[in-house]
Amino acid sequence: MKKILIANRSEIARRIIHTARRMGIETVVVYSDPDANALHVREATQAIALGGAASADTYLRTDKLLAAARATGADAVHPGYGFLSENADFAQAVVDAGLTWIGPPPGAIRALGSKAGAKALAQTQGVPCLPGYAGDDQSDERFAAEAARIGTPLMVKAVAGGGGRGMRLVTDLAQLPAALDSARSEALAGFGCGDLLIERALLQPRHVEVQIFADAHGACIHLGERDCSVQRRHQKIIEEAPSPAVDAALRERMGACAVALAQAAGYVGAGTVEFLLNGSDFYLMEMNTRLQVEHPVTEALTGLDLVEWQIRVARGEPLPLTQDQVHLQGHAIEVRLCAEDAHFRPHTGRVLQFSAPPAAAFERAAPGALRFDHALEEGAEVTPHYDAMLGKLIVHAPTRAEAIAALVRALHSTRVLGLPTNRAFLAACLQHPVFSSGQALVPFLAEHAASLQDLLLKKELSALMQPALEAIFALNPASDLPCSMARPLRLRHQGQVHSVAVRELGSGRLQVEQAGAEPTSITLQLPHRGVHYAAVGPLRWHWQTDGVDGWVEDASWESATRAGAAGGATELRAPFNGKVVALPVAAGQALAAGDTVVVIESMKLEHSLSSPAAATVAELLVAPGQQVSPGQVLARFAPATQGAPA
Repeated sequence: MKKILIANRSEIARRIIHTARRMGIETVVVYSDPDANALHVREATQAIALGGAASADTYLRTDKLLAAARATGADAVHPGYGFLSENADFAQAVVDAGLTWIGPPPGAIRALGSKAGAKALAQTQGVPCLPGYAGDDQSDERFAAEAARIGTPLMVKAVAGGGGRGMRLVTDLAQLPAALDSARSEALAGFGCGDLLIERALLQPRHVEVQIFADAHGACIHLGERDCSVQRRHQKIIEEAPSPAVDAALRERMGACAVALAQAAGYVGAGTVEFLLNGSDFYLMEMNTRLQVEHPVTEALTGLDLVEWQIRVARGEPLPLTQDQVHLQGHAIEVRLCAEDAHFRPHTGRVLQFSAPPAAAFERAAPGALRFDHALEEGAEVTPHYDAMLGKLIVHAPTRAEAIAALVRALHSTRVLGLPTNRAFLAACLQHPVFSSGQALVPFLAEHAASLQDLLLKKELSALMQPALEAIFALNPASDLPCSMARPLRLRHQGQVHSVAVRELGSGRLQVEQAGAEPTSITLQLPHRGVHYAAVGPLRWHWQTDGVDGWVEDASWESATRAGAAGGATELRAPFNGKVVALPVAAGQALAAGDTVVVIESMKLEHSLSSPAAATVAELLVAPGQQVSPGQVLARFAPATQGAPA
């Protein structure tokens, strides 16, 4: 193996390049038009343009990928994760082209890549599974009959794919038709297959997965478990190992089941068997026939390089270790840094400032404890064509408490300005008493996200005035009024407008007067240690300090009516780039607060946009299939009609 074509992008492409370079293997990356200037393109030995922007025209095109391999003389293909990594037809095409496939055999992908097929195979090996239905009859009528037999709560799942897409919880059978339609639509868009299964849902489980590795000589071992219970929309955002709920005996039982399933499928390479853990009982969810996003957690705990293992196994080498030689040391936690707002809505935009956390932030953790897998740099564009993950921060420390503390410090000292991220939210999650005590279950965010968001909002408001006024008076001095009278300002933050009067006292000192509060004095401090700013428009700024991210807009020059409304209950605007996939309302329809008005697909997920208050649909300005951009008006509302739902 002399040259690997990496059929992927961004941070996972960089991750594979790093190991291949250390092993003396050249790399070829492919890139879409939006990725032409990306870091992974510049770091590989060679780069080949695929032409096009959307995944369907680029990273999902088998013909283009194989043509790139032929053109560059690559003799192996690594799929990374996502895209075609679990596509058996792609794996077979690579093998048929005479190339080495760095992944499991196509037959094993087919056997395990379908959740229905994996469950059927698992049951032959005695692996526990939840009751459900995964048959060929995909009619709504059959699902309704099976759901009545299984009972609620139940989960609707896409048979193909992963990443939480195509999953819907049903707690009342009346919800089933809508759940089937929505899951089927998302599965078709994400995986090209709309087949579904249903199974009994556990409402208070943990999500615990086991990393397995097998070679072509019949050996198969596990490398311990990872706890991935903290997730939103079935997508993980915090992963840790070992699980706070798994002891040595339970680890051995789960590991044995994971290995049995892999061996039954003739598995070779890296794979992950995912379970729902309920007390000491566990049940198969699915098997991911690829390297996981969270593989660095296992690498930190074992001291192994799993990409190196993948390459060695693909070359026909035996596993470097036996089960008895695997040792887990310390505690590791990973968080996924995503371009999303406080409501978990993905955002696109340009990274205006970026700096990784300095090594000093980890002085109390174990040596070499910090790892940051990312593809970030100043000027990088986050586009709507791919998912919202920007990178992964991983900390390894002797104890769980030390790992949490070090990871919080790392997040506080990571700077990403120009678009919203979940940086502050992740730090707040890590410090929540339920998580810090090791008690977080899958519903953790459903139960605590609102209180965490309220806490962050209070922190932003308490710190708002200083950075807001520094942005207006010090960063933008041309906006100063040439007089000493109090200057009225309206500052918009999180959709709310704060009216203040500011009087300049000289020497960079300001007196701030706000209704119902005593006047306060502020001294402008630029550069302000620990506070960073970026202008994202002529009158809008993004600022960060420690665990606070704030956005402030000078709305002083708008009419008072417009400044106060902020688009409120009269319009519904697109919060991000995306494609309209459904309009479940019609003009003239009465709405209650929270009713879905438009469904947008962006960054591989469907997002329901709701009416902010009771109203009547006055006008719909988009149609299904239409692309929309941030701030675009999607619908206009009129006051609620008499007798409208409240």
